[in-house]
Amino acid sequence: MEKYYLTTAIAYASRKPHIGNTYEIIMADAFARFQRRMGKDVFLCTGTDEHGQKIENLATEAGITPKEYVDRVAGEIRGIWDLMNVDYDYFIRTTDDYHEAAVAKIFKKFYEQGDIYKGYYEGWYCTPCESFFTETQVTDGKCPDCGREVAQAREEAYFFKMSNYVDRLIKHIEDNPGFIEPESRKKEMVNNFLKAGLQDLCVSRTSFKWGIPVDFDKKHVVYVWLDALTNYITALGYDPDKSFEEQSEKFKRYWPCDCHIIGKDILRFHTIYWPIFLMALGLPLPKKVFGHPWFNFGNDKMSKSKGNVIYADELAESFGVDGVRYYALSEMPYNSDGSITYESVIARYNNDLANNLGNLVSRTHAMTKKYFDGIVPAPSVTAEVDEELKLVVKRGVEESVRLMDSYHVADSLDEIFAMLRRANKYIDETMPWALAKNEADRPRLATVIYNLLETIRVGAVLLYPYIPATAEAIFNQLGTDVCDLDSAKSFGALKSGSPLGEAYVLFARIDEKKFLAEMEEKMEKARLAACPIPEPEHEAEIGIESFGAVELRVAEILECEPVPKAKKLLKLQVDLGYERRQVVSGIAKFYTPADLIGKKVIIVANLKPAKLCGVDSYGMLLASGEEDVKVVFLSPDAKNGDRVH
Repeated sequence: MEKYYLTTAIAYASRKPHIGNTYEIIMADAFARFQRRMGKDVFLCTGTDEHGQKIENLATEAGITPKEYVDRVAGEIRGIWDLMNVDYDYFIRTTDDYHEAAVAKIFKKFYEQGDIYKGYYEGWYCTPCESFFTETQVTDGKCPDCGREVAQAREEAYFFKMSNYVDRLIKHIEDNPGFIEPESRKKEMVNNFLKAGLQDLCVSRTSFKWGIPVDFDKKHVVYVWLDALTNYITALGYDPDKSFEEQSEKFKRYWPCDCHIIGKDILRFHTIYWPIFLMALGLPLPKKVFGHPWFNFGNDKMSKSKGNVIYADELAESFGVDGVRYYALSEMPYNSDGSITYESVIARYNNDLANNLGNLVSRTHAMTKKYFDGIVPAPSVTAEVDEELKLVVKRGVEESVRLMDSYHVADSLDEIFAMLRRANKYIDETMPWALAKNEADRPRLATVIYNLLETIRVGAVLLYPYIPATAEAIFNQLGTDVCDLDSAKSFGALKSGSPLGEAYVLFARIDEKKFLAEMEEKMEKARLAACPIPEPEHEAEIGIESFGAVELRVAEILECEPVPKAKKLLKLQVDLGYERRQVVSGIAKFYTPADLIGKKVIIVANLKPAKLCGVDSYGMLLASGEEDVKVVFLSPDAKNGDRVH
């Protein structure tokens, strides 16, 4: 059996992954399931990247050890992967003993064969990305990858001689057109990094301790990217002290990797540094590195400070696991960034899953139950419209398989749902309810119902890699176990005379208005939690007798005009009921006289008179705010002169 080794980038164990991070494992799982359906021996590897300065800092802030911190986050990540119904074969953690031992050996091997030398690093460093950058790569003090601030760093470090392998890597990329996909990303790596002149890579750190120690120089820890990238071979049991022939059976079976599925932001590490490390180890290079796009929230990057971060597990509470999987896979283009908003998730869910798929299954099952007692009928009397449907189904199978095999996941799903839409149209064209009225049309009715059931079965076969639980549910409702990919290639594999299973709703429609109102409230709470409003400075506490000494009264503004030569001041004439007086207030930046005349306000009526820019003021207007001042207005029914308590 042909093998297929597939990996994701291991998730950085710093925070809970959002839907953009989770998309990658969902895509990898769908592709692994697809390759298994293609008859291949698939090994899907994922895991967590658990070392580095950022994690050390976060653990310190949390008041726990780095290991305690990553244990907690890695458990959360794995829990989300499991919730998303990901059928991975191995979950590696870079704090696993065998991985740490192998990385230490690899580092020493590089040093002993002259690929690594000691020196000093001085330049820009991005802590969130754990990445070094040259002066020309940094713009306005910001990281070119994540856009956050970088800092100058100088420390003793070991360096890898990347230049020794550059020409060989360029030749490999040019000789293997499918090595980097999409094609646009290949040009970026070759032109912007390799041909522009690749600097030697800093591969150790001394400014923090949370990493794999360099065993022959204990004050150094291995650079997190050298540590993380090697997981793809250590997960297979790779031992750098052994030749290829002496490696574990698992390593010899699955290496080289058939595809690394990664985010486009870490393409440089996987298509430049990783291949060079493999060359230095004398190992074959992976066959393909696929750099997928990102998910944005609408047009913005997801950010906790903006309150627009969406998490897959929370989304699944409303849309189900397959609802989340379907949206992620159908909405991410092959080469450009995807977009997610709650409105678009609801639209996809209601239109595609509830209406197009769910309603088709429900209607067809109900008609089979009503007209044929729930038994799959035998087709006999055919018409031209039947052949049209079969051609669409045949094309759907061929195109969806072709597109999925080339990583065009969303396009592949489009083909499947085009087939389902055609089946819904077929119902309207053939009108089974009309055929059921005439006993003479019963053979024709049997053909129509069979064609619908078989189209649904083929659709479920194709949908299995993407939304597996739903596909299984459809097979159960159809009462069939004929669900292999080969059975979808020829129309008619569903057995006539077999009973259907029990019917149930696959996807219930979502009330958009209600859902969006709940999400808006939830996002606002999340935004405030991420960026809480700082507590202001307070005056000294006062007793009730002190507060009671402040005389607050209702006043009506009769006249209002600017104070000459004072940009901030307005002069107000107010009616207190028992008297008229003048008050000066610094609100000219926020209100015009027209905004105020005739309004009821609150003034401090027993404040000592003051002179502001030469104008007498006999009181103070009650208002809130500092940068955006808001006057406290009262109802027109408030009585002038009444005391405010």
